[in-house]
Amino acid sequence: MLGPLLTPLSPIAFKMLTKNQSPKESFAHYVRTLQDEICHALEALDGEAVFVEDQWDRDGGGGGWTRIMDGGRLFEKAGVNVSAVHGTTPEVIKNQVPESAAEFYATGISLVIHPINPMIPTVHANFRFFQLMDTEGNIVDGWFGGGADLTPYYLFEEDAVHFHQTLKDACDRHNPSHYPKFKDWCDRYFRNHHRKEQRGIGGLFFDHLRLSEDIAANSAHQAFVEDAGNAFLPAYLPIVEQRQSMPYTPEQKKWQEIRRGRYVEFNLIHDRGTLFGLKSNGRIESIFMSLPPTVRWAYDLHPEPGSPEAKLMDVLYQPKAWV
Repeated sequence: MLGPLLTPLSPIAFKMLTKNQSPKESFAHYVRTLQDEICHALEALDGEAVFVEDQWDRDGGGGGWTRIMDGGRLFEKAGVNVSAVHGTTPEVIKNQVPESAAEFYATGISLVIHPINPMIPTVHANFRFFQLMDTEGNIVDGWFGGGADLTPYYLFEEDAVHFHQTLKDACDRHNPSHYPKFKDWCDRYFRNHHRKEQRGIGGLFFDHLRLSEDIAANSAHQAFVEDAGNAFLPAYLPIVEQRQSMPYTPEQKKWQEIRRGRYVEFNLIHDRGTLFGLKSNGRIESIFMSLPPTVRWAYDLHPEPGSPEAKLMDVLYQPKAWV
């Protein structure tokens, strides 16, 4: 959830930003509300399975609400997690944050949906807030991050356009430069470098929308992140509705499982949130919630030229502009 850390802001710049000016409580409330909205919408669309909630506590402070759906009509596995954790700043990041950062607080929502039908894409989204405090509770650094990205197994260009256009519309309501910048960041981040291919067809990825003494600017950051979060359902659900009844063959299901293997490779090799969780004694069940239930690997597999599978690989080898 925490993502990469950049050069910290000077603690001096935060002398006037107190704990009472933190957006943490309002954002924590937002992600809980968003979790409810997404879970209810997915349950209604699936029509059979429901989410089971596992509420957990973190040693050291805070906890979370992990919600999992298994074996539905449409969704083979879906996880929608919210956490709000706090405590002593983890050793693994102490050399990347201000020396005065004695305590941390992090909250966010993270979700991954793995459909049964290979014509429906997998989707991931994450929206988060992180802050660091000194021993008196004053904020010495803090930022928002997040994004959403789509991982199809068979490429329907109209789905890619719809997903990207919905996210772009959310960005444009705040800053026209957001979408091209965060789309490019997403393409660079969600890449299996060892395979020289993308994980999927991208979306948005952003991090370090930093707090400052400018309260209005902080509110603007939060408003954008929440608008991006609210765009998730209208970006994804119409695609599921469009593809849910499409027939598929055992060979197409096999291809889906092979591509899921690439998803696993990215999460375990490259994803900074997963790696941070493993290095900081994070909650394993929640960290591995993102992994699909069935995967496979095939030795030196290359799709037949001109096939639908090869069409997908063309855009995974070279990201393209969808809108």
